[in-house]
Amino acid sequence: MSDTELRALIRHALDEDTGEGDHSSLACIPVSARGRARLLIKESGIIAGVRVVREVFHIADPILNVETFFQDGERINFGDIALTAEGSLHSLLRAERLVLNIMQRMSGIATATSLYVEKVKGTNARITDTRKTTPGMRSLEKEAVRIGGGINHRMGLYDMIILKDNHIDYAGSITTAVARTKEYLRKNKLSLKIEVEARNIKDVNEIIAATGVDRIMLDNFTIPMTIEAVRIIGKAAETESSGGITLDNVREYAMCGVDFISVGALTHHIKSLDMSLKAY
Repeated sequence: MSDTELRALIRHALDEDTGEGDHSSLACIPVSARGRARLLIKESGIIAGVRVVREVFHIADPILNVETFFQDGERINFGDIALTAEGSLHSLLRAERLVLNIMQRMSGIATATSLYVEKVKGTNARITDTRKTTPGMRSLEKEAVRIGGGINHRMGLYDMIILKDNHIDYAGSITTAVARTKEYLRKNKLSLKIEVEARNIKDVNEIIAATGVDRIMLDNFTIPMTIEAVRIIGKAAETESSGGITLDNVREYAMCGVDFISVGALTHHIKSLDMSLKAY
């Protein structure tokens, strides 16, 4: 996400929340009132979103004085103070919820990602995300995955081709889907990687026979099936385990020799990290 896109997202989020005015603050706090607030960490994990919330405060009020004490990717613990902000109370209260929404969610994603990354240490497998993201927040959520030590899969439908079960079924077969894809790329002078989903070992063999596929996704394969698929594929394509991956079994899949392990839960089934923005 470019700086321009980030600022547009923040402005939209602030406008969505403020509407015609923050009547709660206007009703009981003088417009001229000034004060301080600090972001308190209430749960250990990996912090993410620091650079983003600095921009939130700046857009909410350019003259707020914000001081941060951690960088994105650093470990935080209960009781830590992540940042302080000083200035107009109306500005602090306007920014409060957006700051928390962004930093809590991004930190939750980074923390979860770091746990998966730790589990596969010593193997060749890399933890990657999916497109299962919150609409409008994809860039920030994928940034949080990177901060947590993971890598991003494609950002959207435009930067990599993935032929999944529905594409294959609608096309008629793996062979047809791959052939049409290669022709499409040739005609349109596009240089995009091709990944194809396999549902069983038969699919794996058909994908290899189709040639020109960069990565094979082993969807909901058991451990024995994954071991066999990796053996069959060899150096013909990159391998990716996907579906049913948890912290309890991710190392088993990594030990099968796959190159990537995609975990949709990193962004779509995540627990935000607990923190609060309080006056002091």
